[in-house]
Amino acid sequence: MDFAESLKMATKTLSANKLRSGLTMLGIIIGNASVIAMIGIGEGAQKYVNGQLQSLGPNVLFIVPGNRDARQLGDIDIPRNLVVADAEAIASQVPSVAAVAAEKTTQGLISYRNRNTSSSIVGTTEGFLTVRSFEVGQGRFLNDLDQKSSSLVAVMGSTLAERLFEGQNPIGQQIRAKGITFEIVGVLEKKGSNLGLDYDDAVIIPITTLASRIVGRTSPYGVDVSFVSVSALDQAAMETAEFQITNLLRLRHGVTDSGDDFYIQSQDTLLNIADTVTGALTLMLAAIASISLFVGGIGIMNIMLVSVRERTQEIGLRKAIGATQKDILSQFLIEAVILSAIGGLVGTAIGVGGIFVIAALSPFEAGVSASAIVVAVGVSGTIGLFFGVVPARQAAKLDPIVALRSA
Repeated sequence: MDFAESLKMATKTLSANKLRSGLTMLGIIIGNASVIAMIGIGEGAQKYVNGQLQSLGPNVLFIVPGNRDARQLGDIDIPRNLVVADAEAIASQVPSVAAVAAEKTTQGLISYRNRNTSSSIVGTTEGFLTVRSFEVGQGRFLNDLDQKSSSLVAVMGSTLAERLFEGQNPIGQQIRAKGITFEIVGVLEKKGSNLGLDYDDAVIIPITTLASRIVGRTSPYGVDVSFVSVSALDQAAMETAEFQITNLLRLRHGVTDSGDDFYIQSQDTLLNIADTVTGALTLMLAAIASISLFVGGIGIMNIMLVSVRERTQEIGLRKAIGATQKDILSQFLIEAVILSAIGGLVGTAIGVGGIFVIAALSPFEAGVSASAIVVAVGVSGTIGLFFGVVPARQAAKLDPIVALRSA
């Protein structure tokens, strides 16, 4: 009997037991959908994190206070030795740097007339726009004079401006931040949240004003900062900039390489860490989801074994009229592969649909990997073949005389 005839018979047999065939495929459907959805979620998370890091700005280095080892161990007693003067020194003395911005953030109540909201208050310097790739939508940004005079001026994120001013022009209007009145001089273009801080929903003021009027001076070395972000001239200058900044800060802080009180983190390093973490997460999710594929394969084997017992008479009759062991073996294997392949395709459709649903309800992008689909469907078919071997061999080895007697 040729393959086409075996395929036709297998299809008729499965169609005659639709409910049982559907329940048998359910394990494979769930397994495939889970694997594809989990891989899609992992890839979506990877794209999201990479997008967040890329939006920090091009060729960016971040300088944070505290020793590298202490930060990695989660030491909360971070020194306040990184100050605005360090950022100014980097801007003036490091030739491989294009722009420098110091930042310090706090939370506070923002008020305009009878409207109040809690938001981030970001103190920063003039180089913020260049380093972090922001654009001013209305008005102007903070300038050097604002820093030197600790002016009571502010730039708002677009989301916060819309919420407080409700379509009015905010330029020239006055708001209160932690009880202090500021004049709005500019509004940023919308950019979206960035690693937990949404600048679109923040008030940006001179860092000297933040230190003198809101949080107070907490460092004996000057106006301390949460971090300094630096934009190198280009990608090739990243290592040079890091080397020059390290030497300059060691000289200014009077430390050696074994006792650095600051830590420089490059954007590339952050991207590599993010890729490693999200890649491991994707692999772990796929491994967990693949267990259901294995369970589905066991389900196929169980049902096929039951089918062999139920179809003993059929097998005996076919052997009695000339069917070979190969014919019987191939029919049962084809039935197992059909069940797993159809289950794989249905599960794939459900998994892909689930990815788009998750993308619509979360900030993750829809990541549908063609290779994951091919692998999942291929694995499900292989599982059907593998777990179908035992019942198929059992059916093929039935003695026709015994089979007919037991019927």
